[in-house]
Amino acid sequence: MVYEGDTIEAKVLAGVYVYAYPGNMSAKARWTRLRNAVYVTYPYARRAAVVFNDINKRITGLTDKSAISTLINSREKELKKEFTDPLTNLSVYQGKVLMKLINRETGNNCYNIVKELKGGFTARFWQTVAFIFGSNLKQPYDAKGEDSEMETIVKEVQRLYGYSS
Repeated sequence: MVYEGDTIEAKVLAGVYVYAYPGNMSAKARWTRLRNAVYVTYPYARRAAVVFNDINKRITGLTDKSAISTLINSREKELKKEFTDPLTNLSVYQGKVLMKLINRETGNNCYNIVKELKGGFTARFWQTVAFIFGSNLKQPYDAKGEDSEMETIVKEVQRLYGYSS
């Protein structure tokens, strides 16, 4: 016989992060900094993936280079209008996290995306700018290796905000 209130619904709980050494505030501070950066930048990475995939889908059937260039330039203007202010307010660290997340979401590093859409010269220019700021547009995303903590946080964000993988 089942009484009302005697059954608990099964739920999957979020993982718990255990720091390597109890009381090691530097590990906790690094984790918190990474977590905050992922929470801030992940929506931008998802939006970048949607735009990149849309552009690729639209230019796949086009053979006219001027039509491709017009499409890319019009999308670039829209994106600049929408994202210039929020993205210029990101820290260098958040920018590095954003580049990794864009790689995660698109399967391409930022260098290859810029090279494909804007050309090799522009990609080399932005790679130089990134290098000056201690970053790299070609950085890989390794979900099972060095970026495993970031992957854990991304899964948490997806779970909390209902993003599909």
